[in-house]
Amino acid sequence: MLAIERRNAILEKLQAERRVVVSELSQSYGVSEETIRRDLEKLENDGLAIKSYGGAVINENANVDLPFNVRKNRNVVGKQKIAELVCSVVKDGSTIMLDASSTAVYIAKALKEKKNLTLITNSIEILLEMFDAPNISVLSTGGAMREGSFALVGPQTDKMLNSYHVDKTIISVKGFDLEAGLTDSDELHANNKKTMLKAAREKILAVDSSKFGKTAFTAVGMLEDITTVITDEKPDEVWLQAFKESGIECIYPE
Repeated sequence: MLAIERRNAILEKLQAERRVVVSELSQSYGVSEETIRRDLEKLENDGLAIKSYGGAVINENANVDLPFNVRKNRNVVGKQKIAELVCSVVKDGSTIMLDASSTAVYIAKALKEKKNLTLITNSIEILLEMFDAPNISVLSTGGAMREGSFALVGPQTDKMLNSYHVDKTIISVKGFDLEAGLTDSDELHANNKKTMLKAAREKILAVDSSKFGKTAFTAVGMLEDITTVITDEKPDEVWLQAFKESGIECIYPE
């Protein structure tokens, strides 16, 4: 196992269990404890973990950008629930935009059963996923390649997105707060998501329950910038009341 593969495996374990122990990791991966300590030091320097005595804990900061493959494997059940609900509100023949979030990958998988969709995305992962979906016309935004998120971002991405008007835009964010609104950790991603929202008649926020009450670095929009929230659990009453007052439809598993 390469060092980067081992570190990603440790990070996935941190995501699942919130903490790891040096001695246990040493035995699991067949390397010295000193090697594991160096791995944890690298994860801490990257802002992904916080070293503690004998191990490390996950960094809960919403502004930290986890590697895409780690984010994709986080809360899989919740993302699959969201994907199923999104699929239920997308009609055959629709035009949609999907962002480059890990949630959007699960949504794209679910949408492959639809017919005559036109899908515009800046997600490299989704472009690869849709190669075997003959009933869906897929348009890539172009833009600068962002390695950590498997995305195309920047002004060129915005330029392409501004050329279209679609039925639905579906985005996810790192933080969703009643005061701060929709926020993300990366400015280029945030700008592209803003452009996607402006291009759509129906503006869907697809976000799992762990993002509620969180605030990340840069603004994407406020409650009035979305028309629908799709999530994996029934939100608290204060959220449901806020959605009602803002005229936002909230869809969640019954």
